[in-house]
Amino acid sequence: QVQLVESGGGLVQPGGSLRLSCAASGFTFSTYWMYWVRQAPGKGLEWVSAINSAGMSTYYADSVSGRFTISRDNAKNTLFLQMSSLKAEDTALYYCAAHPHPIQATTLEEFRYWGQGTQVTVSS
Repeated sequence: QVQLVESGGGLVQPGGSLRLSCAASGFTFSTYWMYWVRQAPGKGLEWVSAINSAGMSTYYADSVSGRFTISRDNAKNTLFLQMSSLKAEDTALYYCAAHPHPIQATTLEEFRYWGQGTQVTVSS
């Protein structure tokens, strides 16, 4: 059974930091591209970051570039997103997703697998 379980979300003040984790099981994690996407209330899905299967190439949306860092530990089947200098506009439900190759998805259903999400709220 495939599972992607996100954790690490919470309430943080503007300028603060959070580290999201995504524990994967039930598929060959090390062969999949991994993604972080988010959805703010009343808005569509926004792609945040991607990392290739080996972890050697990373990609970021302009809105988070320089503030967020994606990484993965293939030995532990875990994906991470280190978020710093958080802003109110980063408030969203953050999902991790997996796909066997690069994809530009606008819905979760386009990914092969996705998790249930973890809420990040940036507010003073």
